[in-house]
Amino acid sequence: MELMQLEMFVAVAEGGSILKASERVFRTQPAVSIAIKKLENEINAKLFDRSRRYEFRLTEVGEAFYGYATRLLSLRSEAMSAVAELAQVRTGRLRVGANESISINLLPRLTQAFLGRYPGVQIEVQCDRSERLLRELKGRRLDLALLSFVPDDDDLDSQFMMQDQLVLIASPLHRLAGQRRVKIADLAEESVIVMDSASVWHKNLLDTFVRSKARLNLTVDNAPIETAKRMVALGLGVGFVPHMCILEETTRGELVTIEVEGLREERSLCLVRRRATHSHAAQAFIQVAVSFGTRALANEPRFASKASPSVVPQLIKRDKLAAVRRPC
Repeated sequence: MELMQLEMFVAVAEGGSILKASERVFRTQPAVSIAIKKLENEINAKLFDRSRRYEFRLTEVGEAFYGYATRLLSLRSEAMSAVAELAQVRTGRLRVGANESISINLLPRLTQAFLGRYPGVQIEVQCDRSERLLRELKGRRLDLALLSFVPDDDDLDSQFMMQDQLVLIASPLHRLAGQRRVKIADLAEESVIVMDSASVWHKNLLDTFVRSKARLNLTVDNAPIETAKRMVALGLGVGFVPHMCILEETTRGELVTIEVEGLREERSLCLVRRRATHSHAAQAFIQVAVSFGTRALANEPRFASKASPSVVPQLIKRDKLAAVRRPC
């Protein structure tokens, strides 16, 4: 039994003749007659009373079959409409994972940009450590993961989005706040607040102080980024955090950034996905995120000269970006 046969049957039932049905479904009269005959053979019952020439009236079986046929054709229309809605990203569901700093400081702006274009898509967010997000992604419980490193996994692809950098922050009232640039040695007498001790940035920062033979007065260690920012704003010391995480505070004048001579710790923020067919919503989110990152690079002086939109790679090659193969 084929849907086209059902469509022809309904056309005959509603038109009352083979001629009207053939005109409605754009088929020849013999084709319609054959379709009706095949249906009757399949269900082993007559669908139409043909006692009057050129007039087709439904039998009792035909009346019952007509109800089911119209429901099946209606379901087909609904299915086609739903698929079209998904293909045009008017509806859909997207599961996105990110670590705490990205979910707080970047994901809301990405979501705003995405839903501004595709308001019918529902987004489910999972905030967790990078290692857990990768397991969820490979287990098909996430569609995309926003990470600060490129996972070394042949089953996954990574899409470059934007660059981020470790920066020194201070309260606007701090004695160093008016200086454009300082040396590591200038921080020897400062109380320093440092984020997540599991971060590669944490280790590299300690190594930088050792190489500079400068004393590190580590007042608060392993602080969550939001906690570190709050402590610095209260004047408890200076801190090192990702630049992405202090955009709002610097705009409001709550924190200032100070360049540190000889310190340049950067990371690439990436969208990670499985090497598989993706939903239209996931593909649309990737396009919006890459466009968002390109604009961020162009508008950020510290990165614009290094990575203009024309040279930003769309798909990261792991062998070419081994340096960013590290979790935050």
